Amino acid sequence: MQFYHLCKGNLKNWLHFIKLRQRVTHWPAVRAALDGDRQIGAYLADLDSGTAGTRMRAPASAGGHFFYGPDMRGHNFTREPTTVSAMIADLLTAPETDAPALYMGASSLPGGLPRFSQLNPPPGVPESAVPRLWLGNAVEVQTHFDASENLACVVAGRRVFTLFPPDQTVNLYPGPLEHTLAGQPVSMVRLGAVDDPAFPRFKDAAAAAFTAELEPGDAIYIPPLWWHHVRSSGRLNVLVNYWWDLEPLAGSGFEALVHAVLAIRSLPAPARAAWREMFEHFIFGTDAVAPAHLPEHARGILGPLDAGKAKTLRAFLIGALTRR
Repeated sequence: MQFYHLCKGNLKNWLHFIKLRQRVTHWPAVRAALDGDRQIGAYLADLDSGTAGTRMRAPASAGGHFFYGPDMRGHNFTREPTTVSAMIADLLTAPETDAPALYMGASSLPGGLPRFSQLNPPPGVPESAVPRLWLGNAVEVQTHFDASENLACVVAGRRVFTLFPPDQTVNLYPGPLEHTLAGQPVSMVRLGAVDDPAFPRFKDAAAAAFTAELEPGDAIYIPPLWWHHVRSSGRLNVLVNYWWDLEPLAGSGFEALVHAVLAIRSLPAPARAAWREMFEHFIFGTDAVAPAHLPEHARGILGPLDAGKAKTLRAFLIGALTRR
């Protein structure tokens, strides 16, 4: 299924595309989860290969919210090694009140639970999409974006997703690009802080947001670069997601953004304005994909991307960066 092409347009007009009710209810993992926490815990532990992973731990005083420390030099959580089985045991034996927030994210299922996909088949995503496990208790994942297409399937517990379109980036007050919580930049505004005077534009982002509440068996499609906040509930919450790229031959758009920070951001204003025009023509304009004024044989790297052009572009970039 080509989710991205189905979901173009205003978010509120295609709710039925992004929130996929009972998409994976047939999974044995979901059926185990509906029988209770211990049942889904035992199901996953039985599939566990024992491969080591990493989890995040925040004290109960953090209220389940993983974020920066007060001075932004560090975080309000620590990282520690674990396995799926050990994580499940800790979640099931944690106290009902004042429990630390535990979160094990983006763990590769082929490595950690190699039989999971055989028993719980991927729900209509490209074969290149690697399933990943997200396991924790009641936690709040700060608003962030992913560069890839994303289908997230709730196995156990409930999750509330709040989505913001890319045009709300300026109103979300993004944090640092390199000093992040777990890889991608995050919004510096906590979701409920609509009236925080430090972030006056956030009210506009909140007005443009959409919230979807998912139960076991439900799924949600999140387009690339859509900001999303995730809140999970329960003492054992399980999600499986799939990421894949719109153009497999292309490089990372985020890496291109970082390169632009190096190459363009510090230039004088007239030079930045000139480069904006260049990007508009060569990247974002109507002639960007196939410049009609050039014969097809003369378009070179401006023609449709193929494996040969991708190789040429990568070689050029590697050479240019290593000569600096």
